[in-house]
Amino acid sequence: MASIAGLAAAQTIDPYYASNYSYVDLGSVTGVPTNYGGLTLLAGNPNRLLIGGAANGAGGGLYAIDVVRDGNGHITGFSGTASLYANAPYNDGGVGYGPNGVLYASRWPVNGLAQYLPGSTDPDKVIDLAPYGVASSNAAFVWGPSDRSYAGRFKLSSYGGGQFYDVAYSFDSFGMIDITSVTQTVTLGGGPEGLAYVPLGSALFGDSLLVAEYAAGMISTYDVDANGDPILASRRTFMTGLSGAEGAFIDPVTGDFLFSTFGGGNRVIRVTGFAVPEPGTMAAIGLGLAALLRRRRNR
Repeated sequence: MASIAGLAAAQTIDPYYASNYSYVDLGSVTGVPTNYGGLTLLAGNPNRLLIGGAANGAGGGLYAIDVVRDGNGHITGFSGTASLYANAPYNDGGVGYGPNGVLYASRWPVNGLAQYLPGSTDPDKVIDLAPYGVASSNAAFVWGPSDRSYAGRFKLSSYGGGQFYDVAYSFDSFGMIDITSVTQTVTLGGGPEGLAYVPLGSALFGDSLLVAEYAAGMISTYDVDANGDPILASRRTFMTGLSGAEGAFIDPVTGDFLFSTFGGGNRVIRVTGFAVPEPGTMAAIGLGLAALLRRRRNR
């Protein structure tokens, strides 16, 4: 394995974007077993990060760690030692919240989607995606933000073949989803893992999607159509020289793009320069809904 210094030197933001965007290697998270999976902020607490550990294995889990922010709100590091938040077997690049405060985790290579109600330490529901035609195996997902024409649409992607899907669903009484159908819309290259829609108003971007490409060792970007699906002809390189680009999310406090690496030193990288999202547009927001779900669950 290359040294961490060598890995850092190889990471480069494409010249087209370099005057507007910069990155910081935040390093590894103490207490999280390798390899890293996806990551997001804990709903209702922008100073606590959830990140997958022992990813892709039966003993995988989601770990919680406090983050350190500077005077402008940017995450600069981690405080203390991470603790196990929830058991998450086979967790992969997709970790994040849906519109009802439910936490989701992609499961690779078993082609599943786990759902957690607030406070749960084990999945409350696991959906086998194979019967819906999802290619083995799902690795990531993304929800359409509420400020877009595709608000609330749910997208899945599979690692290996790069299949990208639009998911039709309904909510059960707890706010978790039941899938009714899955439709493949495009095929992405590079081994897609983490997915994140770019905050509107970000320099040099329109309505766009960032894709962490594990196999290609890069972050790519696509313009998206009115349904939130990538337009293949619009693909551009955003960042190269990565090793194991994995999970991805947008920090609702600053608009920063953060992603993890599976291998490659198991790091968290922060990219700064994106616009700050409008309040309430990102899927991890919604304390009232999370509290409602908790009350329903405890009845």
